[in-house]
Amino acid sequence: MRLRVPRPRGPSRRGPSRRGPSRRGPSRREATGGDRRRPFGLRARLVLAFLLVAAVSAGTTAALTFREVRNAVLGTAQDTAVSAFRDQVREVYFNLPLNTTDLVGTLRTIARNGRPHPWYVYAEYGSIRASSGTSPTSTVITPELRREAHSEPSGSFQRVVKDGVPYLTIGMPVVFEVGENTVMPTGIVLYAVMPMPEEQANVEALGVAARNGALPGLAVALVPALIAARSVLRPVRELRQATRSMGGGRLDTRIEVRGNDELADLARTFNESAAGLEHSVNELRQAEERARRFASDVSHELRTPLAGMLAVTEVLDEGAEGLDSDTARAVRLISAETGKLAVLVEDLMEISRFDARAAELNTDEVDAAETIRRTLEHRRWTDLVRAELPDGIRTRLDPRRFDVVVANLVGNALRHGGPPVTVRLGTAAGADGSAWLVTEVADRGPGIGPDVLPHIFDRFYKADAARTRSVGSGLGLAITLENVRLHGGTVRAANGPGGTGAVFTVEMPLRTGEAPA
Repeated sequence: MRLRVPRPRGPSRRGPSRRGPSRRGPSRREATGGDRRRPFGLRARLVLAFLLVAAVSAGTTAALTFREVRNAVLGTAQDTAVSAFRDQVREVYFNLPLNTTDLVGTLRTIARNGRPHPWYVYAEYGSIRASSGTSPTSTVITPELRREAHSEPSGSFQRVVKDGVPYLTIGMPVVFEVGENTVMPTGIVLYAVMPMPEEQANVEALGVAARNGALPGLAVALVPALIAARSVLRPVRELRQATRSMGGGRLDTRIEVRGNDELADLARTFNESAAGLEHSVNELRQAEERARRFASDVSHELRTPLAGMLAVTEVLDEGAEGLDSDTARAVRLISAETGKLAVLVEDLMEISRFDARAAELNTDEVDAAETIRRTLEHRRWTDLVRAELPDGIRTRLDPRRFDVVVANLVGNALRHGGPPVTVRLGTAAGADGSAWLVTEVADRGPGIGPDVLPHIFDRFYKADAARTRSVGSGLGLAITLENVRLHGGTVRAANGPGGTGAVFTVEMPLRTGEAPA
């Protein structure tokens, strides 16, 4: 018969032997991924942050420099043009009424004297429009400039961009002096329009230079960024390695303290915490070792007097029928309690061997079904248990320890479950193709409470406080767990379908052939 059972979530299938500590190698993550560079790890974030600061600084500096130099370039040309145009206008005399031919000649003379570049000069007087060029009007001159030129005797100017070409436009009214510091407008307004392609080209070249200068700066900033990231990450890596070392059991791990910064404070805190943890763990280990030694010593010391007490109680039991009822009841109570004490002492000695890692497997190739039958017959449970034991399943295991596993589970079901108690035997295939021996013990009792399941294999744990006087020692399921683990298997506790009855499932590797050397 093959049982289909879920894969256990407990210890490894081939757990470490109790003869010594585990020699398991590094995990796949430790071997392949523990130290690989993460694309957005702390190093990358530090470098990006450093480069971002450098980029912002370089960009801000370049932008401010560009703005100042641009204003200086344009301001110089603008001041030169406005000053020159104002001087030209002050030196010009017009005879009224205006003669259009003379006006155009005057405008062309002013245009030829334009600085720092030639101008296009326009004149407006009432309905008269004239210019130094072919068109009497200009689309570059804005209404706003016209209003300011008529209202401001000293003139006004604007920078205008049309079709991608920058222009400087100047509006200057022609006035005549009527007294000291007093002028009167003549109604004639002259406009100078100066294209500024050279200044625009210089400004664009300046922008390209600023951009090209910032990019090498960022490349150069990468070097100190990497150095800074390395100096910050070195203690972090040391802390990670030290933490991993402590997680592996090396509590004497310490970090070298360098400097007096926050990372040095972190290293000191780690060292202080590690020292405190090491001290606490050593104290706990010593206390645990003393407790184990005490339990082992007491168990050994109790075995000899218990052997004598058991022999005496057997004699008393045989003669109890000839005693009066009260004395016979007392004799039988002493005999029963002595038997319980003997079981407790044997269980304490057994659990002490597991704690001291002194338990060993003495394996032999056996018929699993026949081994379970002998367990039931030896304890006279054949009539109380329904067995589904197919023959022909042979495996290597420790018969004595397997007998303890089956006896503890069946005995627990008989004491605390409900009939019928069923023992099933079968095999199952693992995901990796391995074969497993599956033993299942089920009853039809009230089941296991959800608050009890996590502690079902704990030592001395009893779900019902009223059962403190039960026959068991409170170590049976804990000993079962240790014996199964010693075989490299797992044991699970669960409730049956519908929450009725408890089901204990034991899985052990199905091994055949000679025992390994």
